[in-house]
Amino acid sequence: MKDLLRILVSPLVWLASFSAVYALHGLVCQLDPGPSGLFGVSWGRITLGVAFVLAVLVQAGLLALLYSPRFGAAPGFARSVSRMSGWVGLAAALWTLFPTLVISSCGW
Repeated sequence: MKDLLRILVSPLVWLASFSAVYALHGLVCQLDPGPSGLFGVSWGRITLGVAFVLAVLVQAGLLALLYSPRFGAAPGFARSVSRMSGWVGLAAALWTLFPTLVISSCGW
């Protein structure tokens, strides 16, 4: 059962972070008054940037844990698949959350 958790943890964390960041994006589009924050960048855009960085750091931390001898799986199939799953979670977080930083989808 622990090996199944090791395999699924990165995609599930990616799913949660994807949902959270895009929900935050919707709130920012609804509530943010515009560029009145730091260096002419709106506080909503800064918040989205921080959320992006946190999501990527969590995925990188999970990947590091999957490679550690204490939390990683025993040598074999589960170890290989859990590590590949960790890389997929990190790549998915980078690929799917990056647009919240660079695309002005709500009229900024």
